[in-house]
Amino acid sequence: MTERLQPYNGVLLVNKPSGLTSHDVVQRLRKTLNQRRIGHTGTLDPLAEGLLVVCLGRATKIARFLTGWDKAYEADVFLGLTSKTFDREGIEQSDIAQPPPTLTVDAIERLLAPFRGRIVQTVPAYSSVQVDGQRLYKRARRGEDIAPPTREIEIKKLSVLTWDSPHLRLLVTCSKGTYIRSLANDVGKAVGCGAYLDGLQRISVGSLHLDDSLTLDSIQQQHESGTLEALVLPCHQVLDYSAIRVTAEFSQHVVEGPELTDADVVQIEGAFEAGDTVLLKNDQGIVLAVGTAETSSLDFHRTSDHGLFEYVRVLN
Repeated sequence: MTERLQPYNGVLLVNKPSGLTSHDVVQRLRKTLNQRRIGHTGTLDPLAEGLLVVCLGRATKIARFLTGWDKAYEADVFLGLTSKTFDREGIEQSDIAQPPPTLTVDAIERLLAPFRGRIVQTVPAYSSVQVDGQRLYKRARRGEDIAPPTREIEIKKLSVLTWDSPHLRLLVTCSKGTYIRSLANDVGKAVGCGAYLDGLQRISVGSLHLDDSLTLDSIQQQHESGTLEALVLPCHQVLDYSAIRVTAEFSQHVVEGPELTDADVVQIEGAFEAGDTVLLKNDQGIVLAVGTAETSSLDFHRTSDHGLFEYVRVLN
């Protein structure tokens, strides 16, 4: 095929394989697509597989607006053995499993009840979280006595998919910052026999789903055949915000951050209140900027020419 001259701009849904870091995926895509401006919106541990949301080109500017979305996982938990890393990578050969008690699915569901909703979770000692300027995992590997920090998270859904002792598969929908490894460890404590995370697959991020993702090999094939462009999601399709469409003349100057006036507005798409995040689009529907509405959509045309839109991020 003829070498692609223009970079990709948009969001690519990648099916990350187990064994690669999220950074590895980005590096491979940079090489495959011959493009530097690539980043992801939320790290998956090397052990984990599944949906990694990747931003290409201009879309790297919107990554910050995608990181706070809820995420859903299928988690494989092994009951009867603990791990210093809370996953299978921390299992020692000398570790001896303790058979879990006889449990029904209903009994397990009852044990899971305290973990649903807003809870305080302890960050794993082997994690990249920084304490006093140092990564926790580096301090843990040095054998330092660490008191890992806690954080408030929300587990919006937690249910049993399958139970074949000692293998428990869970469906988890949770807020940003949730460690499924910590959840597995805590479930083991609740059962009374210990547990660790044996496998993890991310199945969704917000409204984006693993079923719509591409493997790295498929991405390379689509790129080489010239068909990948159609599979890259445009920013306006991913950002689920109301929007303000502006004139072609105004669109040409958005990169300079000009003040928006009523005369520059072609159309209001959706409803919003003052303080809401809104998109600025050109007359073709392409997202030019993300910002904050300074008045409601109902009052937009009744407000003075000042204080309509505050820029947060310009996509250039």
